[in-house]
Amino acid sequence: MVLFPLEGRELHTVGWDWGSRTHSVTVLDAMGSKAARWTLPHTEAGLTGTLRRLADYGDACGLRVAIETSKGLVVDRLLAAGHPIVPIHPGMFNAMRPRWGASRAKSDSADSFMLADLLRTDGHLLRSLAPTETTTLELQALSRQRSDLVATRTGLTNQLRALLEAHWPGATRLFKNIDAGISLAFLDRFPTPQAAAKLTPAKLDAFLRRHAYTGGKTGAELLERLRTAPKAASRVSSEIVTVMVNTQVGQVRAIAEAIKSLESAIKQVLDAHPYAELFQALPRVGTVNLAQIIGEIGPMLERGLTAEQLAAEVGMAPVTRASGKVHTVGFRHAASRAARKALHTFADNSRHDDPWAADLYQRARDRGKRHPQTVRILGRGWLRIMHACFRDGTPYDPAIHHSPHRPVPTGT
Repeated sequence: MVLFPLEGRELHTVGWDWGSRTHSVTVLDAMGSKAARWTLPHTEAGLTGTLRRLADYGDACGLRVAIETSKGLVVDRLLAAGHPIVPIHPGMFNAMRPRWGASRAKSDSADSFMLADLLRTDGHLLRSLAPTETTTLELQALSRQRSDLVATRTGLTNQLRALLEAHWPGATRLFKNIDAGISLAFLDRFPTPQAAAKLTPAKLDAFLRRHAYTGGKTGAELLERLRTAPKAASRVSSEIVTVMVNTQVGQVRAIAEAIKSLESAIKQVLDAHPYAELFQALPRVGTVNLAQIIGEIGPMLERGLTAEQLAAEVGMAPVTRASGKVHTVGFRHAASRAARKALHTFADNSRHDDPWAADLYQRARDRGKRHPQTVRILGRGWLRIMHACFRDGTPYDPAIHHSPHRPVPTGT
């Protein structure tokens, strides 16, 4: 989403308290008087009818809506109708409740009123959402789904390992990665110790050749691993173990194929993305990580924020609290976790291939910074470069963007 500040004073403001089944909407005029309030069901008729009612209070492009979220179906529908959306962080909204009463009373209709009133009085301090570049949203969606599937694959692989440790320990010691293609193929053919009882070095060598094994071990060496592994004490029959292993292997293989399919789609979208040319020369940024950076940080760049604001939203800048004799610098929790993870991964990888990044990292370590702090310092430096690339429309070039005159980030 792209953020724009408001110019001038609005005739009406809208507060929308959303829910899974019903929503409450309040419209206030410029003086804070209630122009309308209604509750709508979370149905197509309810949403369509509300959009028609909102049209009575002005053009959609000039009628901002305050709501406690920045995503979801309601936000998408309002944006599609042309309404600028003002996302209000729930923590900030809760902290401001005493403005409307010391009791902090809460109801859906009251919340919609307070959201509209907050927008009326403090709208000049708040930013609005507008649609982001479509391909950026596509990369974001694909990258996030891939991350979810990778987490699912880890869980399924751990379940497979636990299953084998209980019934077929030798299979967990045969190959480096239990979810590798060669390992899954072995379990397809030999799902139990009994199925592998008659294996010989020659038979195992033939199996390895059929499946293009590249691990560098001979059949005799791998067979020795099987023989020296502890024997399971399971009393479950080999037939039942076969069913369980085949089922778990099928799940691991299916999730691996799904991840490959997503990565193929990510590459296609990335190849056509207008920002890819700006950042594809970054050191050690692979296809997936580049897609994550564009998908998560791209919308922030589109907002026109300064490099310092960008660092804060990504979570690379610390939080400073100074009051009287108290001065603390701490970790910034209020940030986009997905963006922080994407940039952290890139920054940590970049120091292994880029002299500038390696030098910045080492100097921070020499000042006594811990590794996570140092990577955030490095990430802040890369964000300044990405911001400059986006602002100037210039692809990343070490000769340009690592100029000795460019400021180097310090701190935590």
